[in-house]
Amino acid sequence: MTLTDTAAPPAVRPYQHYVYAYPHKTAYGPLSREQASLRELWADEPKDALSLYFHIPFCEVRCGFCNLFTRIGAPDGLTTAYLDALERQAAAVREALGDRARFAGAAFGGGTPTFLTAAELERLCDLAERGLGADLTAIPLSVEASPATATADRLAVLAERGTTRLSLGVQSFVDAEARSAVRPQRRADVEAALARIRDAGIPVLNIDLIYGIEGQTEESWRRSLDAALAWQPEELYLYPLYVRPLTGLGRHRDAALGDAERNAENEAEWDEQRLRLYRHGRDHLLACGYEQVSMRMFRRLGAPTTGGEDYACQTDGMVGLGCGARSYTSQLHYSFDYAVDMHRIRGIIDDYTGRATDDFRHADFGWRMSAEEARRRHLLQSLLQAEGMPVADYRTRFGTSPGDDFATELARFHDRGWLDDSAAPDLLRLSPEGLAHSDALGPALFSAAVRERMTVYEAK
Repeated sequence: MTLTDTAAPPAVRPYQHYVYAYPHKTAYGPLSREQASLRELWADEPKDALSLYFHIPFCEVRCGFCNLFTRIGAPDGLTTAYLDALERQAAAVREALGDRARFAGAAFGGGTPTFLTAAELERLCDLAERGLGADLTAIPLSVEASPATATADRLAVLAERGTTRLSLGVQSFVDAEARSAVRPQRRADVEAALARIRDAGIPVLNIDLIYGIEGQTEESWRRSLDAALAWQPEELYLYPLYVRPLTGLGRHRDAALGDAERNAENEAEWDEQRLRLYRHGRDHLLACGYEQVSMRMFRRLGAPTTGGEDYACQTDGMVGLGCGARSYTSQLHYSFDYAVDMHRIRGIIDDYTGRATDDFRHADFGWRMSAEEARRRHLLQSLLQAEGMPVADYRTRFGTSPGDDFATELARFHDRGWLDDSAAPDLLRLSPEGLAHSDALGPALFSAAVRERMTVYEAK
């Protein structure tokens, strides 16, 4: 691939957008029932290796940085009503998929799936198996949990029903940092939860940590890293802290906004802090026997892989159930309504639980995928993986070259030092600095249409 020489582009902010799916939900628009019949959407799709996702929108507390679709707590009867609605949705989805649908992986996310009781988790697994025909004991199953809800009875259910990966949101082992991120927890409780997870015998443990918390230093970050490493997790995710609109930290930030020049200076200092902590964490994990899979994900060398490590958003053929879940066909990405504000979230959940089976036979919000958007999505998601993208795979899938389709963007990445010049000619791979700037590189590949929709989206 030949990259044209251009003048060095201006510096960019390294932390713009976490791209775990393309396009983002804020680009989705409302769909009519006639446009989005599930039966028609799935009629001509390959259905022999689908991914299954259940979204549980409940948490015991809401962290200050969280902009996920979740609410705090559940009034009496709400979790039962939600599972009842999931059952009705599962019936509609199975009808749309037909009898030949087969699942190759599954995940329970949220929110906090382990907010559900042990008996409710049993019912959730039954919905996957009996409702949709997914054999959870034969496919990778990833489940998210929090320390407070990773109780022995819940973990026993998950282990027995085939969970191969348990992801624990810790964020920091330093109590003061957890409080600063509005995540009230004690390290002693986190350690107790980790002991219970190891006792449950789930093959892969992932621990989530966050860097860039107010007051965090390289020394305190190292303490969190070492506390996590003491449990020899098979995976570690290192997330940069973001402060998003309508979150707890976002409201605090908005109340404290002052002089624009001072705020710009503070943002630049925060960027530098996060880059410094990222590099420190990356280098420490690499030295401790971990390999880097992406900017965020690190896997212990020799650790078992279940095949479900990157279950979300990597390919078409994803079936999401529950409000907050996304689904992907080759022609349409779709979901229910999206919100961050707690009042709006409660309203969406109430609407979901009140739906009849027929109301689940169509998609509500979505984005139609053009051939160009499919190319962008493939390049974006492949390039953000440390192993890079074989150019031949792209040619086979699309009949064109990424160097021709995205000459301007790739030349810019090359000039910034984000591409690995030592990679084989038939491999497009990021340099270490490119991986460090994944949250700037990803948004640089968004199409003009997606950017426009995201710009006019009104946060709610």
